[in-house]
Order: sequence, then structure tokens, then C-alpha cells
Amino acid sequence: MSQSSTAILLLAHGTPNALGEMADYLAKVTGGRALPPEIITELQHRYAQIGLKNEPGPAPPPLTRWTIVQGRALEAALAKTGNPLPVYIAMRNWHPFIADVVAQMRADGVTRVLAICLAPQNSRTSIGLYRRALMAVADGLDVTFVDSWSEEPALIEAFAQRLAATYPRALAEVTDAADGESAALPVIFTAHSVPTRTLAATPDMPADPYADQARRTAALVFEKAVALLGPAAPRQYLFAFQSQGVAGGPWIGPTVEDTLTALAAEGHRGVVLQPIGFLCDHVEILYDIDIAFTQTARTLNLRLFRPESLNDSPLLADALVSVVEQHLVL
Repeated sequence: MSQSSTAILLLAHGTPNALGEMADYLAKVTGGRALPPEIITELQHRYAQIGLKNEPGPAPPPLTRWTIVQGRALEAALAKTGNPLPVYIAMRNWHPFIADVVAQMRADGVTRVLAICLAPQNSRTSIGLYRRALMAVADGLDVTFVDSWSEEPALIEAFAQRLAATYPRALAEVTDAADGESAALPVIFTAHSVPTRTLAATPDMPADPYADQARRTAALVFEKAVALLGPAAPRQYLFAFQSQGVAGGPWIGPTVEDTLTALAAEGHRGVVLQPIGFLCDHVEILYDIDIAFTQTARTLNLRLFRPESLNDSPLLADALVSVVEQHLVL
């Protein structure tokens, strides 16, 4: 099969371009299940807080914008390796939809597809749904689907470098605020929560690996950050699941709110919170962490610091190149 007929497909969750699209967007997220009007209103409020307007603006929202940047970076990085491949991006729940992008790939002569989700840890509620949506429209295409890449060394390095860039400054600020008294500054790693019921083993499938993979990513990032920072490294980290849903039964924890409360009760004055299940800025970071969790921390007399998201990190592009090279014979 010729290399020119092979392409990379990056898959992401999708996000509305305007507040007026919220109801239609949420209907796609829930598979058509109706949500109470107050939930739609609350989510419109959250998206408004991160800059979304009533009508689409000239620039795409953060998730779409950064996903495009990441796709272009991967394409450029592949070209530098001597194996140039086209990179397409598609969203499961909003434009550009997976079905539309696959149709464009066919029109462009693509017959072989490597699909990579921009969510490194494998969950039935995320990766499983991406796979199902893609395979429903991929008849006749030779598809290789990457289930997870949560321990990719360049990915771990990328997160660790972001943490190492933030931690010394955060520690200094917390120490200065305590009149020079040395402060212990723990790290909380987070990933998006999922419904508890989705993790259990069934007669047809094993237990979902998502929670274990997320914790393993966190452990590797902490280990790498400690190596980078040496004597100035953090001594403690915790793990929490964030952005629990409002419906569908219990979601896995511990929650960030409970974890912050426990740290405050132990006498901590600050915390560095790094999401390791997300690869770019979007509402779960720009609102849930930067606004909601920051306010929660403030009420507990904690200072909350967040490392920069990976966004346009060259190491993220390197990690994706490695994933491509592991799954395609070029």
C-alpha cells in the first residue's frame, strides 16, 4: 500500500462554538438523553466564563483551536522524520464530526488510517465511544485504532517539564506568604471522572483499565519531575478525579474538592494541581480548575497553582510521532 494513501486521524471530544449550540451539543454527548434546562443553563454559564459567546466568533474555542495546533505540529514533526503523512482531526460530539472527516479522507484517496485519541488513557466511556463512532463509518478503510498511550516516554516528559517549570515558583510563593517558614507543597494529579458502573468487569469484558492507567501516568510524571527538580522536588503527590457528572449514578473519586479539604485540614497552605488526562486547555481546565477549584481552594485558605497545559508542547508532538511509528510500518 502506498504511503500517500495512509493518513493519521486525531480524535477529540468536541466542543460547541457558541452558547446557542449548547443544547444540541449536550444531546450528542448524552446520546440523545434529555438534560434538565438548569443543567444546560449552568454549562452555558461555565463556557461563558471561558470566553464563549452567544454566536460563533472569528476564532474557534480553546479545545478546537489547540487540537488543530496539535494536528499541524504532528504533521510537521512527521515530515522532519522523512515520513510525511497527512493529519486529519475529527470530533465525536461536534464539528468537524468524525463521519464528515472520514468522508473527506475517502475523497482525498486515503485508504489506510491510524486513529489516535487525544486522551492517553483508555476508558470505555471515552476511547470506546470514539472507536465505535469511527468504525460505524469506516467501511472499506484499513483502520488501526490506538487504544492507549498513557506511558509514552515523551508524554511523561512533557507533563513533567510543565510541572517542573511551575513547582519551584509555587513553593517560593507559598513559603514567602508564610514569612519565610519552609512550606510543604503537595501535588494533586487529576483525570476526568467516569461513572463507577463503567469500570466494572462484565461476563463479556474485563474491568476497565482507565483508573489504573491514569494513576500510572501520574506516578511516572511525579517520578520524572522529581528527577528534574532534584532537592527542590515535591515530596508528596495525591490523585483525584475531577469534573464528575451530574447524572447517571455515582462517579469515581476521590473528588478534587474532598482532596483539597483534606489537605487544608492537614495544615497545608498551597497545592499544585496538574491534570494528566487532558492534553490542552478546555472547559474542564479553564473553568473547573482555574475558576471553580481555585475558588474552593481560596475558601480553604489554600493557594492553588496549575502548570501550563501541554497545548503546543513539542514533546507532545514527539510523543505522537512515537505512537505513529509504533503502529505503522512506513
